[in-house]
Amino acid sequence: MTFEQAILHASIWIALAVLAVAFLLTVWRVVKGPTLPDRVVALDMLVGIVIGFIALIAIRTGFTLYIDIAIALGLVGFLATVAFARFILAGAAGQAGATLTDGPREKVSKLGGKARNVSTKKIVDSDSKSASKRSGKPVRPVKPEKSAPSVKSPKPGKGK
Repeated sequence: MTFEQAILHASIWIALAVLAVAFLLTVWRVVKGPTLPDRVVALDMLVGIVIGFIALIAIRTGFTLYIDIAIALGLVGFLATVAFARFILAGAAGQAGATLTDGPREKVSKLGGKARNVSTKKIVDSDSKSASKRSGKPVRPVKPEKSAPSVKSPKPGKGK
């Protein structure tokens, strides 16, 4: 074994050890959480670590087919991360698409450690007729907020 081969062999073993530790810590983050976005980021990290393992195997064995597999896994992992992100945003968008009505004012103490009066909003279905039938009370639609005045640009061809 030449000096270059010995360095390559030692580097591969060191890289395998580092990737194994990273793999274990990332699996712990997937299990521990605490939130769904944390788990999605950890799953994306797992894909990157597995790509690293495949690349090391390709270097060690000399088969270039493993590099193609790593590239394909990278593409699939990216698409899976995008799908998970859309899934998370779909839950938030489902609540944002509902109509909001004014509810009673109450104290909220978790904003900056100080108690403040905050107007709470009740989420009801977009179809106010069905919402009023269920609750027995009429539902007031929320007025749209005023947008900032638009700035008109000069017409093309006119002077400054």
